[in-house]
Amino acid sequence: MTTKQIKATDIGNIQLKTLYQTAFPEDEQIPWDDLMRLIDEMSLDFTAYYVDDDFIGFTIFYPRKSFSWFWYFAVQEDMRGKGYGQQILSQLKKRYKGQTFVMDIESPHQICNNSQQRHRRHAFYLRNGFRDTHVYRQYDEIEMTIMMIGDGDFTINDWNEITEELRKHWSWED
Repeated sequence: MTTKQIKATDIGNIQLKTLYQTAFPEDEQIPWDDLMRLIDEMSLDFTAYYVDDDFIGFTIFYPRKSFSWFWYFAVQEDMRGKGYGQQILSQLKKRYKGQTFVMDIESPHQICNNSQQRHRRHAFYLRNGFRDTHVYRQYDEIEMTIMMIGDGDFTINDWNEITEELRKHWSWED
């Protein structure tokens, strides 16, 4: 598997943009142009993954001292279930060895239309070393479960810290 670091100048990459817009609900997306701007402003690690010339997926990762925020992770729909997601996670764990990763996913405990998808996603992260923090956030009607891998605990104060950093660069009202 090969990787390519994505820069703000890659704003026109149709494969990345299409996967981003189809893999995440619209209300969980930062508008594409704003996201591309944040790559430089927040020093985001935006990486695309390929096997040969085939685009597999991408990660957007926010490296920080206390914990690194695993912001977005998507694999092409026709490539899911083939071990690529696990390979990508293994590469990230190796690159950021010893760091604590934190992420939020749609809660598998909330009654919803995509509960099977949520349960599969939750099980995938548990299999790959993540654990539930028992910290939950609500976005409109969507309950998010915070998961982490690494040492320590994650609290609501940690959540407030990371969202405050984001608000310095962008807010949902923009």
